[in-house]
Amino acid sequence: MALKIVYKICCGIDVHKTFVVACIASTNSKGVTTYKSHRFSTYTKGLRELLQWLLDNDCKDVCMESTGKYWIPVFNVLETSCNIVLAHPKYVKAIRGKKTDKKDAKWIADLFKHDLVAGSFMPPAQIRQLRDLMRYRFKLICFMSSEKNRLQNCLTVSNIQLGNIVSDTFGKSSQRIIDKILENPLDTSFDIEPLIHGSMKKKLPELELAIDGYITPEQAGKLKVIKQHYEDLETRKSDLEELILKLAKPYQQEIDLILTAPSFKNIFSAIGVISEIGVNMDVFPTAKHLCSWAGLTPTNNESAGKKKSVRVSKSGCYIKPLLVQCATAVVKSEKHPEIRNRYLRLKKRRGHKKAIIAIARMLLSALYNMLKKKEPYNADLYRKSDVLPVDREITVEQAILLARLQGYRIKSTA
Repeated sequence: MALKIVYKICCGIDVHKTFVVACIASTNSKGVTTYKSHRFSTYTKGLRELLQWLLDNDCKDVCMESTGKYWIPVFNVLETSCNIVLAHPKYVKAIRGKKTDKKDAKWIADLFKHDLVAGSFMPPAQIRQLRDLMRYRFKLICFMSSEKNRLQNCLTVSNIQLGNIVSDTFGKSSQRIIDKILENPLDTSFDIEPLIHGSMKKKLPELELAIDGYITPEQAGKLKVIKQHYEDLETRKSDLEELILKLAKPYQQEIDLILTAPSFKNIFSAIGVISEIGVNMDVFPTAKHLCSWAGLTPTNNESAGKKKSVRVSKSGCYIKPLLVQCATAVVKSEKHPEIRNRYLRLKKRRGHKKAIIAIARMLLSALYNMLKKKEPYNADLYRKSDVLPVDREITVEQAILLARLQGYRIKSTA
């Protein structure tokens, strides 16, 4: 039985850095498909020619692979006039030995006309802009953390042990001490008391011992560069955050909802979630689909009746760390027993890592339902689901097995 043709006229596009190859597949009433291929430049003029070529051939349905960042200009030009399905390259890769640019485009068109291509989730343009800015903010935070580590390494090499006394080397008191040291690296016998906060007076003898090191002019120069770079990154991050807050204003209602969820206290955490999954939950049929898209569900890998690795996938490389971070914070708190108790039960059986992923999935499912129903977080729903039935029964064998799993040794009463 032949596969059903869903799209009578469709186009497959193979995207490269300097050019794209497009192939239109047109199927007539008798089921015969004819192909028309053309190569276009990736300059804006060439992409407009591609759009006009598609419209001239009455083709509104387009499928293309997401190659690096090269697909984005193509998507931006075609988005308003065509229905675009963006596919992961692994789902549309042609058979080895039969790969050319023309054949790749034709293969994508053939798969797409039968509706065999799983499209990637593409949020609206404004959400995509917000996502781009939030991901850049994440990179800036990583750069700042790297600079913090470099500064600490410089102090360690110079045997200045501030990190052993103060909780934050980048606190106000610590920074005043470091600035004083950098004024004259060879002299560390200055008076510390005017530089530190009142609460640190009791640590004064330890601080005097901690700064008694040997800092070379080269290390002092490196410290100055690191401090200046860190401060510059901090300024750039503040500028970026102003831009993000301005762009996120239309989604204030959704942000307020997310801030009611456990461990979501920072507005940028809420914006980070919106920038990744959007605000329209209708694109995901269920919360399970969203969790799978975010890489928080075990994979299916079974062959010949044997289950192989079922570890979570690598997808969701931005939203997954955010949710895991929030999950790690909330399981330490006594304020949300409905989450903490579930974590402790899972940890006992499956270990910390799997339990944290399960809690991250629980948080994302809660966020899905909150955004879909436009309701704040309700802890009572989880507490009711955790109440065990009163009339539960188990066999003696099951009770013995449970006791053994808890570490008890079973002995006879006789």
